[in-house]
Amino acid sequence: MAGGGGGGGSSDRDDHTLFAAINVTPLVDITLVLLVIFMVAAPLIAATPSIKMALPKAVSAEATPASPVVLSLTRIESGAGYKLFGNGRETDEAGVRNLVAELVRKDPELQAVIAADRGVAYGDVMHIVDVVRVLGVSRFALNTDAGS
Repeated sequence: MAGGGGGGGSSDRDDHTLFAAINVTPLVDITLVLLVIFMVAAPLIAATPSIKMALPKAVSAEATPASPVVLSLTRIESGAGYKLFGNGRETDEAGVRNLVAELVRKDPELQAVIAADRGVAYGDVMHIVDVVRVLGVSRFALNTDAGS
């Protein structure tokens, strides 16, 4: 009979202990939802060029490997000249010279990709090609749209 009272005392002690476990199921659910969102959004972001331009079409256009130097010339709406972009950032010829010179020091076999709007004058495109070649880039590609 005396042993029955001792069992009741230990059950009182068990009622006051804290349950200190963290439920990680909501954390895992949110992580998986974010993973799916990024997996769907990443190809859309990467496939969209940051600079909109109307590239000339070429039947013999080929895919070029990714390059650390992408120079883009876009026509100004007023028709007087062009805007120059180096790797997606608006720049001028001096900025292009600095960018290309730095990258040529790191990789002497550097390939530059040059993209230009259809409305940019041929002479302006060739001027940028000449700037790149003078800085030591012997391999370059002219970006076009594959077309018929």
